[in-house]
Amino acid sequence: MRSASADQTTRERIRDAAVLRFARDGFGASVRSIATDAGVSPALVIHHFGSKDELHAECDEAVLAEIRSAKNDTIDELASGQSILHRFAAADEYAPMLGYVLRSLQDGGPVGRTFIEQMVEDAVGYTKHGVEAGLVKPSRDEAARARYLVLSALGTLMLEITLDPPEDPSDISGLVRGFLATSYLPMIELYTEGFFTTRRMLDEYLLYVPDPPQDAAGEPASE
Repeated sequence: MRSASADQTTRERIRDAAVLRFARDGFGASVRSIATDAGVSPALVIHHFGSKDELHAECDEAVLAEIRSAKNDTIDELASGQSILHRFAAADEYAPMLGYVLRSLQDGGPVGRTFIEQMVEDAVGYTKHGVEAGLVKPSRDEAARARYLVLSALGTLMLEITLDPPEDPSDISGLVRGFLATSYLPMIELYTEGFFTTRRMLDEYLLYVPDPPQDAAGEPASE
């Protein structure tokens, strides 16, 4: 989340403190610890949000909105020929969001599942934006592709943390740096250059799909 500024309202300051605390400690973090981080009393947290569950729900909305904004901004920058190196340099800025997403994934349950499903739904929107901007190839099934991309990215993150857990689980900046160091190059390479040198596997698979969708990419089938 964005750093605190003078024009932030008390409600926003509490919410952003909660995002960071939940990212570090999980959703079992107490209202008292969040209040301390925000520099307010626990009673003021309850005054603004009613309950920790309501605070959690507003944190979900804020994190999802931040992810949508960052994805759409990156698409616009790439489509207009701008460099996105500043986004790699500012990786620590996105650490609370990534940590929060990880905690939601680990937490599971109805709330966690709803959060992940909303991420998938949002991904449909910003990949459509990428297609319209001429940056992303269209898919035969946009919703299925968006779901796969989100779940594969989250699965990679979860496995990285499981197989090589950080010494300090609350060090989400270190977690993000480690994830970027091991995953970003192969991920970007696959997205930009692909993997196979032939589309034969796709052509053969489509022969067995009942009523295969139209080739949205507009590429002729191989001979």
